Amino acid sequence: MDRIDTMRIFIRVADSKSFSKTANELALPRATVSLAVQQLEARLGLRLLSRTTRSVNLTSDGEALLARMRDVLDEFEMIENSHLGSQELSGTVRMDVPSRFARLVVVPQLADFLTMHPAVHIELRSSDRVVNLIEEGVDCAIRVGDLSDSSLIASPLGELSMVNCASPDYLRRMGTPPNNDALMSHEVVQFASPTTGKVTPWLHQQQGEVSSIMPPARVTVNNAETYVASALAGLGLVQVPMYDVMDDLKAGRLIEVLPDDRAPGMPVHAVYPHRRHLSPRLEAVLRWMKVLIEQLPARA
Repeated sequence: MDRIDTMRIFIRVADSKSFSKTANELALPRATVSLAVQQLEARLGLRLLSRTTRSVNLTSDGEALLARMRDVLDEFEMIENSHLGSQELSGTVRMDVPSRFARLVVVPQLADFLTMHPAVHIELRSSDRVVNLIEEGVDCAIRVGDLSDSSLIASPLGELSMVNCASPDYLRRMGTPPNNDALMSHEVVQFASPTTGKVTPWLHQQQGEVSSIMPPARVTVNNAETYVASALAGLGLVQVPMYDVMDDLKAGRLIEVLPDDRAPGMPVHAVYPHRRHLSPRLEAVLRWMKVLIEQLPARA
């Protein structure tokens, strides 16, 4: 077994935290997987994995080398593809995507990407927290909204059109606000960042100028699914990306308000660890996702 294959096996064991699972995924005997890791450790003179009868975990040396090995493999695959002149991409892309964005935007169109690139595998992790890409073995994360300061590299993928809306029941009870000043006599559902806890103000944009206010609120949430559910339940007005509520607007479960005073578009970025090169398969995923975002409707 060559060194490249040995590194591939080690990375797979580190990600799955299991020799048996890795053996099953690669259709190899478990003894072969275990021997490959032992040989790698012997060659480097380092213990990379801590093994017990119940778990497999990276040592500090293993954590330090894992990201570097991913870089080596990415570089090798780029050289290999260039040398062979192959247009077929292969390998696995591990991505972390906000759960609602994954469910409504990515997953419904994912079959098209897989058809275009049959040798590429997607490991899609859905969460609303900020993951540590290196520690969790993630190639790339999609972040919606303004980015906090970070050592990660960020690539813009586009913007999500925003909409103000509420349920018919809420508007029957409270009336439809004629302008943003009237919001102070209404109730909104506040959205707090799941990472920082900071509440997002109500934004509106007129003639290129962005203003913010904090209307009264009795409900505060920190999850996109709960935010939309709160609007549907008549708990208050919300500001959300259009894709989030498109079906609800078309079905009349939500009604747009203040259409001329929408918030500015919400930016979407791909973030990834600092690397000299992105793998061709990740670049292909990001190009595809950028097109998905460009095609999202701005109006119901």
